[in-house]
Amino acid sequence: MKKTALFFDIDGTLTNNHTGIIQQSALEAIKIARSNGHLAFINTGRTICSIQPEIKNLDLDGFLCGCGTHLIFHGKSLFHHSIDRQLCQDMIDCMISCRIDAVLEAEEDLYFTSETSRLQDIEYMRNIYTRQGLGLKHPTKELSVIYDKFFAVTDELSDTKPFFEMIHKDMEIIDRERGRYEIVPKGYSKATAIDFIRKEFFIDMDQIYVFGDSSNDLPMFEYAIHTIAMGEHSKALEPYTEFVTKKAEDDGIAFALKKYGLI
Repeated sequence: MKKTALFFDIDGTLTNNHTGIIQQSALEAIKIARSNGHLAFINTGRTICSIQPEIKNLDLDGFLCGCGTHLIFHGKSLFHHSIDRQLCQDMIDCMISCRIDAVLEAEEDLYFTSETSRLQDIEYMRNIYTRQGLGLKHPTKELSVIYDKFFAVTDELSDTKPFFEMIHKDMEIIDRERGRYEIVPKGYSKATAIDFIRKEFFIDMDQIYVFGDSSNDLPMFEYAIHTIAMGEHSKALEPYTEFVTKKAEDDGIAFALKKYGLI
């Protein structure tokens, strides 16, 4: 029997984008899919430390984290890539001078580039992660941190041009709209994560199903044949979408898995 592998984004796919709540129907559907012999993975931009406990505790085959920079299978790390220490510090220094704030995402913790920010998105994320015990340390000259990727937020006071020029050789810039950017080492993406798993477990291309909603899901939508966009999704995914399911909060995951005969 051919192996089938399912890859799920978290935010806006497994969870409601506005409340962060996971639909019970999605949990039950994934459980049935695994009982039917299908492999199931989280494929997320989040690093492992910031994945919600209720998702970490799901009975899944693995977690593909940080846009392909960290791959975990049944609790074992198959692959992990972090940014060079000097480049990590140079980018922090450049962001500060360019008035850009960011969340630096590592395996063990998250780090904010400022202790307080004028940017509402940064403070919103800080409040969420502080409640999880994350992001309490700050990467000053005294605290040199190594991270895997980062999420940058800008506004009209930010000088983005010199910053993007500084990082373009080493980093991929994903435009998340409204002055927000997800920034990942070049050569890594949600697609490279899937490709690693496909080759590691000898999975045929036509047995891969990806589920997503945002622009950082674009690489896996470009890569896969069976691409399922949530009812509320980025327009960037549309040229590569095979099927549009219902919204996450309207049982979109269960609906799609039934549509494809996976449950």
